[in-house]
Amino acid sequence: MGGMSDQSTPQPRTAVVTGASSGIGAATARALAEQGFRVVCAARRTDRIEALADEVGGEAITCDITDAASVEALAAAVPVCHVLVNNAGGAVGVDRVDEADLDTWRWMYDVNVLGLVRVTQALLPALRASGDAVVVNVGSTAGRWAYEGGGGYTAAKHGVKVVTETLRLELNGEPIRVCEVAPGMVRTDEFSLKRFGGDQARADAVYAGVDQPLLAEDVADAIAWVATRPSHVDIDELVIKPRAQAAAHKVHRS
Repeated sequence: MGGMSDQSTPQPRTAVVTGASSGIGAATARALAEQGFRVVCAARRTDRIEALADEVGGEAITCDITDAASVEALAAAVPVCHVLVNNAGGAVGVDRVDEADLDTWRWMYDVNVLGLVRVTQALLPALRASGDAVVVNVGSTAGRWAYEGGGGYTAAKHGVKVVTETLRLELNGEPIRVCEVAPGMVRTDEFSLKRFGGDQARADAVYAGVDQPLLAEDVADAIAWVATRPSHVDIDELVIKPRAQAAAHKVHRS
């Protein structure tokens, strides 16, 4: 009888979240844990993801998505994956195209696009093994609008959008949905601070006077919703902005 009971106990579904050490990634790990997932928290900062994994009852795996061996180690630790959230990314600088620092552009492409592809390639066997999987790529409204000083980041996020669309076409017929959640203005502790090289005043100015920018939890809620639709429902793309942001060039400030 005991064996029958063990067999009838469903195993928790597994979700992998990259860039889980802060911001949208950490909030997404919490949101998916609340939905009953066993969450694998992947990021470079081991202390942060270990604390988060303890909080949500998940697992921490130190991973640099720009490093092939690191990503292979992540994949080796996850034999079955039901949800992959490719959240790791970032922006550096606000260079004009004619003055662009190509090293920072290269870093943004490596993290936002190539890192996403590297992780997806490595985890595809685990996604297939689940029999019903969802890939959620965290894009941006920067993948839809151009703005001055944003060339490197917008190019990378346009890349995320097209990679997502291509992957959906190529996996058609397999039980894997491919989705993009594209946030607008989100106030997190680190995104703008990193973009401006640690200049807190410049980071704060991005959100100055904005009536309630999005929070990481708002985006995480959207990601969790996309990831938990019935298996025949694919949310191709979900663009989420604060009410104050009508467009890249139209933000209400008090």
